[in-house]
Amino acid sequence: MASKTVSADQGNPIGTLKNLWPYMWPADRPDLKMRVLWASVFLLLSKIVLIMVPYFFKWATDALNGELTAPDWLPMMLATPVMLVIAYNTVRLVQWGFNQLRDALFARVGQHAVRQLAYKTFVHMHELSLRFHLERRTGGLSRVIERGTKGIETIVRFTILNTAPTLIEFALTAVIFGFAYGWSYVAVTAVTVWLYIWFTVRASDWRISIRRAMNASDTDANTKAVDSLLNFETVKYFGNEDMEARRFDASMAGYEKSATQVWTSLGWLNMGQGVIFGLGMMVMMVMSAMAVQAGEQTIGDFVFINAMLMQLSVPLNFIGFVYREIRQGLADIEQMFELLDVAPEVRDAPDARSLAVENGTIRFNDVSFSYDPARPILKGISFEVPAGKTIAIVGPSGAGKSTISRLLYRFYDIQSGSISIDGQNVDTVTQKSLRAAIGMVPQDTVLFNDTIAYNIRYGRVGASEAEIHKAAELAQIGDFIESLPEGYKSMVGERGLKLSGGEKQRVAIARTILKAPPILILDEATSALDTATEQEIQTALDFVSKGRTTLVIAHRLSTVVSADEIIVLQDGVIAERGRHADLLAHKGLYASMWDRQREATEAEEQLKRMREDDEFGIVTRRRTSEIGES
Repeated sequence: MASKTVSADQGNPIGTLKNLWPYMWPADRPDLKMRVLWASVFLLLSKIVLIMVPYFFKWATDALNGELTAPDWLPMMLATPVMLVIAYNTVRLVQWGFNQLRDALFARVGQHAVRQLAYKTFVHMHELSLRFHLERRTGGLSRVIERGTKGIETIVRFTILNTAPTLIEFALTAVIFGFAYGWSYVAVTAVTVWLYIWFTVRASDWRISIRRAMNASDTDANTKAVDSLLNFETVKYFGNEDMEARRFDASMAGYEKSATQVWTSLGWLNMGQGVIFGLGMMVMMVMSAMAVQAGEQTIGDFVFINAMLMQLSVPLNFIGFVYREIRQGLADIEQMFELLDVAPEVRDAPDARSLAVENGTIRFNDVSFSYDPARPILKGISFEVPAGKTIAIVGPSGAGKSTISRLLYRFYDIQSGSISIDGQNVDTVTQKSLRAAIGMVPQDTVLFNDTIAYNIRYGRVGASEAEIHKAAELAQIGDFIESLPEGYKSMVGERGLKLSGGEKQRVAIARTILKAPPILILDEATSALDTATEQEIQTALDFVSKGRTTLVIAHRLSTVVSADEIIVLQDGVIAERGRHADLLAHKGLYASMWDRQREATEAEEQLKRMREDDEFGIVTRRRTSEIGES
């Protein structure tokens, strides 16, 4: 696989071709190199044969006019009008066949280049930081990659299959005109070609700015559509379908305007090209007609010059098309190249080793961190999670609780201090080995739009069906899955929306059980659930965390009462720490949070009892009334 970094080289097709060359001539694929060589051979053969086509047309015309002076190498059996006409059409078919062989041989080369660059971009997207993905929109990002891969195919195909053969054909045409009819024909051809290319370049450059505006509107419209569909329920909750439709239509209106300009400008471009080439062809045909009248040329020569010019118009028109496509391809892939140029915020050290977990002791030593330098999140945090113990981190919203789990996963690098596991600084080990040692049950479990089995197996891709079923049973979701019509093959829907919050959490727990990590993070894993479901999920979580080094980030304090130590964060610093009973006795921040949550829970339970009493009263009165009527 080519490993060269592709960089944006806007407006420079040669530079882009240089960057793409390792993908079109892959060092590790001799079979593809042979395809390129054979495609080049057929390319040259097709051009040589193509030059013969007008000659057979000329000889057939002269033969029909009784003026044939065939070359010595032409067999006498072909020197008849009928045979020359047959030969003319045969040569055209052979030339067409060579072109098809060329395209067929090169197809795999072009698609390989597209695949390799698409793969490189996909891998690169996963190497970029969490910060990058939080700031980007998924819909727009996918559109950029989609257009970029198509643009790469355009550039690869046209630069190899069309630009080089067109230059060869120009050279052969100039040599034939110069030696057979005089250099005045070459001069007219050169002026026509120069004006054609000059006009094409200027007009195409003008159209590129319109194309970029169209791409921007297309990306914006796709982003709005994806965002709206991903948040389908929210749209329905607030009845904002009309607003979403207006936002989407506003983006599509910009796309409509730009797309109309693109096609209109294409019409003007084609018209200008036609006028320039038509005038050049008219001048040369007049010159040939005058030569025929003067007896300097035959009717066959007149037909030959016309055929050569018509033949030349195809690649010449293609030069304009190729230039437009390459320029538009550059416009399409420049954003993709910019993505490839974005450096990952978090990188493995050059001498990084795999994390070796023996006990799983976690240590935060004087850790300071901020997403924005103007707003520090953690300010000199120090604590230890002993091997096999459970440490809980609680505190008000914005205190920095979830940031701690992100730093442990090394989604971000800290500004100062150190984080270590079994004495190994997380900055000095590979990210892959670090994350393989940690299991996460998040607050908002997002599932892939696939089967339940696929989502559980995501914890360990090579797990067997029996292991998946065992993990589901331990997560207390096995019976529910078995009750579904399709069992483990049931689809969970986009982001798992076909499952309830508790069911999704159990799938997440099963996934973590299957991964069997030595370190476990529970990031507010039950805060979004009702009290009854929370208690059921907590039982499963207690089982998962048994014997593992566990870091619990909690909003509901009732879930951490049995923790070996509770750390209370406030404004990025540790305000209190200790066991549940000790913190209550201290009557500080933790105690006040506990009291507020207890009051809220009691109020919730009282409201629930009142509703049940009201329902019981309604039923009792209804039954009493029915008895009285009877």
